[in-house]
Amino acid sequence: MTDNVHLIDLYRARHRLRGHVLHTPLVRSPSLSEHTGGEVHLKLECRQTTGSFKLRGATNALRCLDDDARARGVIAVSTGNHGRALAYAAHRLGVRAVICMSTLVPANKVEAIRALGAEVHIVGNSQDEAEVEVARLIRDEGLTLLPPFDHPDIIAGQGTVGLELLDDLPGLDTVLVPLSGGGLLAGVALALKRASPQIRVIGVTMERGCAMHASLAAGKPVQVEELETLADSLGGGIGLDNRYTFRMAQTLVDDVVLVTEEDIAAAIRHAYTKEQIIIEGSGSVGIAALLAGRLKATGTTAVLVSGENIDMALHRRIVCGMAT
Repeated sequence: MTDNVHLIDLYRARHRLRGHVLHTPLVRSPSLSEHTGGEVHLKLECRQTTGSFKLRGATNALRCLDDDARARGVIAVSTGNHGRALAYAAHRLGVRAVICMSTLVPANKVEAIRALGAEVHIVGNSQDEAEVEVARLIRDEGLTLLPPFDHPDIIAGQGTVGLELLDDLPGLDTVLVPLSGGGLLAGVALALKRASPQIRVIGVTMERGCAMHASLAAGKPVQVEELETLADSLGGGIGLDNRYTFRMAQTLVDDVVLVTEEDIAAAIRHAYTKEQIIIEGSGSVGIAALLAGRLKATGTTAVLVSGENIDMALHRRIVCGMAT
């Protein structure tokens, strides 16, 4: 149910985050506007410090902890970007951070987390398997869990993106939000739907192993096989005991759209050649949906470009048409 996270929590998060995260740019995309026949704007969370929106939730959650929890240190499972954000925020506060990841997380993201001083544990071939190590370390070392999405302070922090959209784009009709565990989608949807229920909020994700899409179709949280994908940050389960994001997605989100690996590669190329921005696969899915005609952009549409932390050798291959 959505009454566990309130709109006031988003405004309190925005106040808490002032001076610690960036108010990211919102730019009109002439190429996508022409392609779709609508007015398309890009919300560039890829320009956020640490290269993704994840810094909002991680910083908000850390700053909500009491002194005892901070002293014990924090732990999280991550597909890369949450771990990087939590490592950065913890380093600034002098808090121990432990990040558990699977072997599917790209090496560039792992090394970025290590460079920020966090302890890294690589365990198993899926996020679900890495979570077993999280549970062990919480039991053995008393660390405080800050999960990547299913946590009220994480959701409230991510929801500040929605507040910025309302400030910067009056008359917004539709927003496209990358979908993984649903923290970003839930927070943004809460902000926008409370302002105007007529605003369409659409989650966009990859065909290959999206747990939230499968769970929404099943009417309950389910497990899916985690597969390699260009949108690696969107992988992982939502937790069979999901407390917040599943119900919020059920209640607040208008639709979920799937894109193929070919769509994602085309969007990364488009972003580079037409928009002059470097983005990772997970950040490209909204652009991918528009380019591939998976949905129509009517009226004023905002596409949330969520991250830029792509391996640059892979980016080069995609831009040159050598990888899909």
